[in-house]
Amino acid sequence: MEKGRGGRLILFATQTLCAFFLLHLIYVELIAFKATPSQQIKFTGRQILSEWQTDLSTAVKKDDQHQSLQYLLTRLVGDEDRTKVESTGFACDSNSWSLVCVANKPVKIDMSTMQVHLQPSDLNLTPATENTTTVVRPYAMQGNPYVINDITPVTITTTEPARSTCDHNHQHPAVIFSSGGYTGNIFHEFNENIVPLFITSRLFRSRVHFIVVDHKPSFIQKYKRVFSRLSDHEIINPANDSSIHCFPGAVTGLKFHKFLGVNTSENPQGYNSMPDFREFIRQTYRLKARTVSETRNPPLLLLISRQTTRKFLNQAEMVKMMEALGFRVIIASSANEMSDVEKFSRVVNSCSVMVGAHGAGLANELFLPDGGVMVQVRPLGFQWDLDSFYSEPGPEMGLRYLEYMIKPEESSLADVYGLDHPVLTDTGSVAAKGGYEAARAMYLDNQDLRLDLNRFRETLIEALGFVRHDGFVTQA
Repeated sequence: MEKGRGGRLILFATQTLCAFFLLHLIYVELIAFKATPSQQIKFTGRQILSEWQTDLSTAVKKDDQHQSLQYLLTRLVGDEDRTKVESTGFACDSNSWSLVCVANKPVKIDMSTMQVHLQPSDLNLTPATENTTTVVRPYAMQGNPYVINDITPVTITTTEPARSTCDHNHQHPAVIFSSGGYTGNIFHEFNENIVPLFITSRLFRSRVHFIVVDHKPSFIQKYKRVFSRLSDHEIINPANDSSIHCFPGAVTGLKFHKFLGVNTSENPQGYNSMPDFREFIRQTYRLKARTVSETRNPPLLLLISRQTTRKFLNQAEMVKMMEALGFRVIIASSANEMSDVEKFSRVVNSCSVMVGAHGAGLANELFLPDGGVMVQVRPLGFQWDLDSFYSEPGPEMGLRYLEYMIKPEESSLADVYGLDHPVLTDTGSVAAKGGYEAARAMYLDNQDLRLDLNRFRETLIEALGFVRHDGFVTQA
């Protein structure tokens, strides 16, 4: 009996120790595993993100990480250019707007001259391409003649730098872009900088260095949260650095797909989409409302009130009408208030509807919750790319888009020229005579708006119907 009892005690102790050891192993594995942001969302049942199922930093061994980064660099170009970068180590990819050059082999970058030196010994070049020099102005919209010539050029060359030694050695590749151009205007900041930077760098999962030419401290400070989420490293400003930095690869320029948008088909293996970008922005600025069902009831309407051109001349009456329909109205008119992206994005995110005359301020639709409504009041006469700017991007962001086209009698130009003048009856004649600049000066820079409240009311009723259809969960 004693022997049997002792044997059972020994067996019990052994089983207990084994179970304890197994639980310990499971605990260690759980602690060691860190879910990526997209994984964390997928675990909760949300499927909005189409990012990777796993983070490459956990999916590959440490000694394979360099190889994975080289692979990712090849994903930024397509078709023949991808074959070229895979075979030679360097290629440039261009579309109707952007030009992006990719080196997936080691480079030396001389910050004093902004020359990217490819190392011929690492490249599989033919004799005809051994002495290669490419000049890139790293701005997303290459076809914009009004800014491109003011962008600092970056020279990519196979020549050796004046100093062959590396002052700084980096384990992650570089992405070179300009913060010049139209920065200072929120539409252009997102259209030509933030969205293209997301498209270009997001697949590196923060394992990338940003080198910013035409460095604007105000722009860098304004979007510091965005930069810190796309890169684990401090931004390099060539204007304050004359040393030579060495990287395992480099991207010069940013990929541009379309106005305020992402073409999944053009992205590296479709890793990211516009809903992914919106989720990235929500997380970056800690925006609480993901859908309009999470906003307040009665619904909040944000009125973008311009103070220079395209002003609403009967704004007070507009607000009264909005309130009579059941909206609580927030008026945004201060440029300083709207330039604080971190704070203003939260204001926009709390609203269900945003109303404004055509202009940069409408780009704040990026912060509206899914199902939100953006109402663009279109001025008389000027129609260049207005659909591309807002009506097309809105639905791809998960938003409802409505527009109110003013009539000649609602324009301040009627007070100046009279309703029978060609400026109001034949708006195309202004552009026909003076081109884009004349049309812009007339219809954007010198026009204010006095809306027909009875007609505009119908547009707002439609917006209210969309919002009420989605319902509310939070009381005011």
